[in-house]
Amino acid sequence: MTPDRKAPRRILLSVPHMGGGERRYVDEAFDQNWMSTAGPNLTALEAEFGRITGEPCVALGSGTAAIHLGLRLMGIGPGDEVVTPTLTFAASTNPIRYEHATPVFMDSDRATWNLDPGLLARFLADRARANRLPKAVMVVHLFGQSADLDPILAECRRYGLPLLEDAAEALGARYGDAVPGTLGDIGVFSFNGNKMITGTTGGLLSCRRKDWADSARKWSTQARDADPLGVNNYVHSELGFNYRMSNVVAGIVRGQLEVLEDRVLARRAVFERYRAGLADVPGFEPQPEPMFGRPGTRHTRWLSCFLVDAGKFGMSAVDLIRRLDSENIESRPVWRPMHTQPIYRAFECVGGDVAEDLNARGICLPSSSSLAAGDQEFVIGSIRRAAGVA
Repeated sequence: MTPDRKAPRRILLSVPHMGGGERRYVDEAFDQNWMSTAGPNLTALEAEFGRITGEPCVALGSGTAAIHLGLRLMGIGPGDEVVTPTLTFAASTNPIRYEHATPVFMDSDRATWNLDPGLLARFLADRARANRLPKAVMVVHLFGQSADLDPILAECRRYGLPLLEDAAEALGARYGDAVPGTLGDIGVFSFNGNKMITGTTGGLLSCRRKDWADSARKWSTQARDADPLGVNNYVHSELGFNYRMSNVVAGIVRGQLEVLEDRVLARRAVFERYRAGLADVPGFEPQPEPMFGRPGTRHTRWLSCFLVDAGKFGMSAVDLIRRLDSENIESRPVWRPMHTQPIYRAFECVGGDVAEDLNARGICLPSSSSLAAGDQEFVIGSIRRAAGVA
């Protein structure tokens, strides 16, 4: 494919954006020699994040580690079924298999692109009649958009099922006046390099129960018990993991947390420029932002996502992604559904057509909070040229 034009440098999908305050906390870690999975930055980060969630928090090495420990806290084990969205990244699903449990994939709601509450209600009613309820439910808040939590929570409570919220992509979002990741039993957040804020890596588990937070913190450092001899003789009575965040990474996250609201507003502004600049392009539809009847609800637009109608636009989303790549622009499809992945094809999926359609027609555009105006105009111009719109 020969591009009409080419950006002088690669325009990336989502890159880290430092605020400047991170260095202070990192320098303190170096100066005080807190270079391990213990230290004042870790303690402070858990307290500071706890003021956002209103819950005890545990800082971990990744969001995936947080999901894994969250599942263990909910008692998930071999043979247990966990209802989980099919439209998500593999990191949401893989920890279910770490515990030799069984994912039951569920289709998306077109209004949110997240787990369909109506489909969940029908599934759980059918399973209850058959006396085959799953052990837990997981919801994933995709691309910065909260799932519709009220009906999902109502169904979980109806059947006594715990809910894990994967909010790795939705830090800074709102569900009315509530924080996604705090309405269920366990919430998970991520500080991966491409997220709203970053520690270069890292994640965090938030939960209502202090005893669960204490257990997660213990498990994350190899589940070491107190030594009854008092001589630091390592004692282990349960399985543990090397999942604790480092004090240096915690310092970076602390600095990033100070600019979280700025990053959300910047990414929302990026999305609005796309929407305005492409509003007259036929067959190019933005991801919805439903309010759920809850004032204050907010999509962070972590990624600016659109759907391409090939018949109206003039090419498919896949062909548009290839064309943008030829012009030095990084974009990607909306997540490929888990039930279509080779590793997960043998597992049950309830529905799936909506998720497959979103994957086939979805495109995620460069969305960095530091995206230069000129670079974004180049992306907008490239899409307009692809659609044949002057």
